Amino acid sequence: MTVSVEPTSVHTPAGEREASRPSEVLRPHAEHAFAAELAALAAQDDRPRPERWLMSPWAVATYLLGGTLPDGTVITPKYVGPRRIVEVAVTTLATDRALLLLGVPGTAKTWVSEHLAAAVSGDSTLLVQGTAGTPEEAIRYGWNYAQLLAHGPSRDALVPSPVMRAMAEGMTARVEELTRVPADVQDSLITILSEKTLPIPELGQEVQAVRGFNLIATANDRDRGVNELSSALRRRFNTVVLPLPESADAEVEIVSRRVDQIGRSLDLPAVPEGVDEIRRVVTVFRELRGGITADGRTKLKSPSGTLSTAEAISVVTNGLALAAHFGDGVLRAGDVAAGILGAVVRDPAADRVIWQEYLEAVVRERDGWKDFYRACREVSA
Repeated sequence: MTVSVEPTSVHTPAGEREASRPSEVLRPHAEHAFAAELAALAAQDDRPRPERWLMSPWAVATYLLGGTLPDGTVITPKYVGPRRIVEVAVTTLATDRALLLLGVPGTAKTWVSEHLAAAVSGDSTLLVQGTAGTPEEAIRYGWNYAQLLAHGPSRDALVPSPVMRAMAEGMTARVEELTRVPADVQDSLITILSEKTLPIPELGQEVQAVRGFNLIATANDRDRGVNELSSALRRRFNTVVLPLPESADAEVEIVSRRVDQIGRSLDLPAVPEGVDEIRRVVTVFRELRGGITADGRTKLKSPSGTLSTAEAISVVTNGLALAAHFGDGVLRAGDVAAGILGAVVRDPAADRVIWQEYLEAVVRERDGWKDFYRACREVSA
């Protein structure tokens, strides 16, 4: 017997829901923050759409990568990277294979998964956050225990998970940090992804996925507490690896764009285009991460932290806040120095030595970096 799952909220396109969202939200969901772009793309999209998709795969890729529509509407890039990676990810969602976004921390896996779900289904909130304590109920279903004790197992007592809702409504579900979920809980996805069915043995029923359902998972293997995926589960995914930015210019563009978006939501000063401090932060992170200076002349020791693009965004955003609230609103070396120290020195003993060596051997000798060297020395003292 197949059971129908009543949606807990009415599924409407992002543009229709935008007006009801309060403007005070600190971080709007992608479908609200970019509702105008999604609506413009959907309105001008005349290509074939998979069932229950809000737009065609071509339009989804355009939404992520950016472009200009025939009517002049500018679609801002959400992801800066190889186009083929995005095309493969979008195409995967149009098949019966689930999508696994894999990469080191800070490669925009969560960001990409959110925007994919927003563009495909108009709702990025069907989310399971993976942790070491994620229970099986978070992926399958739970129970309203008051109803369960009063009346026994029944449809009214069942609490659907985000994955169950996505199956019933033909939408895109998301599972973040899948490798942090215990292995036995991970394997509860196998039947869902292979049979497209979620059994409910307590009721003698099941939920079958309707057309349009798919699942996006993200994972990395750098964090502690990682649970490797079983071969049975990994076969159910098409894996797309998100790389680190290829060049310093690409990373500077990513950091600048995200800092500008975050800064506007926090009423922070705008970052002037080409500001030196962002490029300095990116240069420091790339050199220490890669173990060699940009000119290839000096080999370096790498600290224990990942020094990801996401951390560079955090350092610059924190610097902007310092400049706004305790300075003149202009981002300077002293505003980012403390943030860089906190990002680099995770191990107080080993990382501090690596940072001091980098300051003296590289930063001190670099033309135009004297103010940056002094600021970093001051906070390191």
